[in-house]
Amino acid sequence: MSLPFKPASTPWLLAHEMRLAWRGVSMGRKATGVGTIITFAILGAITLAGGVFLALATQGHEVPITPFAVIIVDLVLAVILTLMLSTTLAASANALYERGDLDLLFSSPLSPRKVLFVRALGLAVSAGFWFVVPALLVLTPSVVMGHPHWAGVFGVLVAAALGATGVGLLLAMALFALIGPRRTRTVAQVLAALIGAAFFLASQYRTLMGEDASESLFARIALDVRDGRIQPPPFADLPLRAAVGQPIPLLILMAIGLGLFLFAARVLGRRFADAAAATQGAETRKAAKGPVGDFAAGAFQATLRKELRLVSRDAALLSQVLLRVLYMLPIAFVMVRGAENLPAWALAGPAAAVTFLAGQVAGSLIWITVSAEDTPDLLAISPTPMRVLNRAKLAAALIPVAGLLIVPIAALTWYAPLAGLWTALGAALCAGAAGLIGVWHQKPGKRADFKQRRGGSFLVGFAELVIAALIGGATALAIAGLLVWAVIPLIVAGALMMALRRTDEQIAAALRAASAASN
Repeated sequence: MSLPFKPASTPWLLAHEMRLAWRGVSMGRKATGVGTIITFAILGAITLAGGVFLALATQGHEVPITPFAVIIVDLVLAVILTLMLSTTLAASANALYERGDLDLLFSSPLSPRKVLFVRALGLAVSAGFWFVVPALLVLTPSVVMGHPHWAGVFGVLVAAALGATGVGLLLAMALFALIGPRRTRTVAQVLAALIGAAFFLASQYRTLMGEDASESLFARIALDVRDGRIQPPPFADLPLRAAVGQPIPLLILMAIGLGLFLFAARVLGRRFADAAAATQGAETRKAAKGPVGDFAAGAFQATLRKELRLVSRDAALLSQVLLRVLYMLPIAFVMVRGAENLPAWALAGPAAAVTFLAGQVAGSLIWITVSAEDTPDLLAISPTPMRVLNRAKLAAALIPVAGLLIVPIAALTWYAPLAGLWTALGAALCAGAAGLIGVWHQKPGKRADFKQRRGGSFLVGFAELVIAALIGGATALAIAGLLVWAVIPLIVAGALMMALRRTDEQIAAALRAASAASN
């Protein structure tokens, strides 16, 4: 489909960037399905209906410029900026390292400055899209029905997207200068995960520090501001004043965001181009000389060692696993701290959550080890039986999960042995089930397509979630002392697993059919 803009113009290049971004969101599908359109239409209609109710409820009312309102808006904007920065940092590393098309673009008649500007602008549009569009649906009825100055919220979000993109580009360039192109990819992905989870961990500060509290850190701050114990610092009211349409604060925020963006896109443009050119050969850097290792004894150990090494090198996988581990930390702290004093039923919920997350991590790892195999044809004709290779790949997916869970489960077992035992069994079952489903329903793909790994059967993915939930529920019931009731979800999960099971011959036939369809 041709783009309705003059070729090589800035809008034409930006539209191409947006098409590539949408292709990534839609998991590489060439056309948008009817189901996707219906889903977005329903979500949009629900959001717009909420906006209409908000407009009716706020007619004749204005947002007061009070310390409480200032802090609430600042906290919300801080969360949005954090999420945008996390997105743009990972995307900046992708633009610098993974896509590998900048050298081709720089050799074209297009100006390198224009190419880099459009690439940076595409990052800003992608970061702001998922915030600006819902804001449009929610606030447009209010703007039309008596609050036109609330359109300042859109300006604040645009300024935030531009500023976050500028900071993300600067961080990516700083990482490149400090640690080089190869490590920048991994560190940027991990740092993006840390930034994305920063406010979640901050909200769980009291839990992590071992304090009992009935409200989060942010709720505590809001209450202190409302009671006058905390006063907002100077200029903290700028975001709120800009959001309600005051022109000078809005211009200040727009100038800050646009200034950061232009500085990153223009002033550092040449250095970004040099860095991008340098990364083109970084992937083929010679390995450092070292002692020659012995071959593993047998195909199983050789495959296992190879898969573990590849998993440790996958930047996108490391960031996804790290993000899940960060979300698991507060749950683990709650379990360990409460193991001595809390009754067994109080540990059931956190244990079920840990069990469910174990299955999710195993599902990500099994996709990398099984479906993202780079040489499936060679393995298919090798003298080693496929069941041996699949067992090695399954073990490579489950070993890291065991390494992540051994410390919290061991600590829980120290204080509450029975609860620790049930949690360990539940996590092992859930991770094992996810691994077996990944082996039975493997779909060949590239490691670079890790984010699109769910592009397979919707029913299989849904069944995997249901099985994980059932095993998590059984774990919770067992810890609560309801052993008889815990058997029921286990039986249902087992029945689903039997329905999903495939023999080696069926797996091979499915892989041949998938290979023929792709060709």
